[in-house]
Amino acid sequence: MRLLPAPGLALFFVLCSGSNSFAVTPTFTTGTVTSHTESTQTVTESILQTDYQTGFTYTVSGSNITIPNNPTHGSTYTQTTPGEAFQFSETYFGPGISRVTAIDRTTTTTSVTDSLSVFTQ
Repeated sequence: MRLLPAPGLALFFVLCSGSNSFAVTPTFTTGTVTSHTESTQTVTESILQTDYQTGFTYTVSGSNITIPNNPTHGSTYTQTTPGEAFQFSETYFGPGISRVTAIDRTTTTTSVTDSLSVFTQ
């Protein structure tokens, strides 16, 4: 049969034993430390912009066309000189969504840091 010391006694010995400290003297004369760090970040964005128009817009333009003083949607337009060349444009935008812009983009950035430290004693 083998006898072991009591656990409390071993703990008491560890707690009561002193510690010794010694001065450390480096044994090198010169040295260098290099460091290389890289990090990459990727950002993905989805942008959706919706523009609304609360009123209406009516535009009329042209050449060789007689336009009334106050043109409105449904006005009657006539050719100023019949038989000659003419140009006519009529645009009407009512209330509602006037434009939708959708942008999907991914941006990746990489950062690289290299450092060199030289030291002597």
